[in-house]
Amino acid sequence: MSVKEIIKNEIDKLPENLLSEVLDFIQFLESKKERTLLAKASQKLSTASFQKIWDNDEDAIYDSL
Repeated sequence: MSVKEIIKNEIDKLPENLLSEVLDFIQFLESKKERTLLAKASQKLSTASFQKIWDNDEDAIYDSL
């Protein structure tokens, strides 16, 4: 049995009043995933912009840290 199936079975056992909490948690996890993806995408996009600032002879000593 897969984890997804186990979760579905457990959800089926819950009383109706707890299902909204499960939904809130699922939405929280989705939101957390979206924030992480957005942060990674913005870091990737900004890398080229900061490349000129980061790559210079004056700061070369910090490259080995």
